[in-house]
Amino acid sequence: MKKLKNIWITICAIPALKYILVTVFAVVFIGFLDENSVWHHYKNVRYISELQDEITLYNERHRDALSQIRQLDASPKAIEKIARERYFMKADDEDIFVLSDDQPSTAMPEP
Repeated sequence: MKKLKNIWITICAIPALKYILVTVFAVVFIGFLDENSVWHHYKNVRYISELQDEITLYNERHRDALSQIRQLDASPKAIEKIARERYFMKADDEDIFVLSDDQPSTAMPEP
């Protein structure tokens, strides 16, 4: 305990050392421990970058959807194509065959 007291007296004896210690403490606190620290700033910048990437993705999807809507408004053939591909609709004189890549079930049905 006496050693700590001697160290404290030595620190208090040097006037500039107090200011240096307070400055170091403030830099450490503000730089790393505070809510507005450098670390939080870095995380926020990274998060903003991810959000901007998402905005770009959604803008591209929006642009594609608008072009598809314009195409559907302009051409009845496009509507027919989507109806055939997605909903398996057919004309009166056509037959549709749906081929599946699913493996047949090997389990025996119970009697």
